[in-house]
Amino acid sequence: MGAESYIKLAMRQEKIVRVPIEDSIDLHTFRPGEVKDLLKDYLEAASRKGFAEVRIIHGKGTGVLRQVVRSVLEKHPLVISFGDGDERSGGWGATVARIKAKRK
Repeated sequence: MGAESYIKLAMRQEKIVRVPIEDSIDLHTFRPGEVKDLLKDYLEAASRKGFAEVRIIHGKGTGVLRQVVRSVLEKHPLVISFGDGDERSGGWGATVARIKAKRK
């Protein structure tokens, strides 16, 4: 995969984490404070790759990650709509967002 197929996230003592750009992203390993910038970068990269819909897995837990995800989605200019995943895609433990695809 080329450089555009990944986003990099500097976190935890400057460690670089490469996140592949696919139609879903699992946020379980990230802290709530890391999610906002990661998700913005992910949405931009997913849009560039031509995805019209993405699944953001935040888990059910306490709901903190879900709140952060939805806060970002509400304000992001590429997001058309979003809601809970269906039962096969994680139910309320995942958010599915329709985004504007802007292929090169």
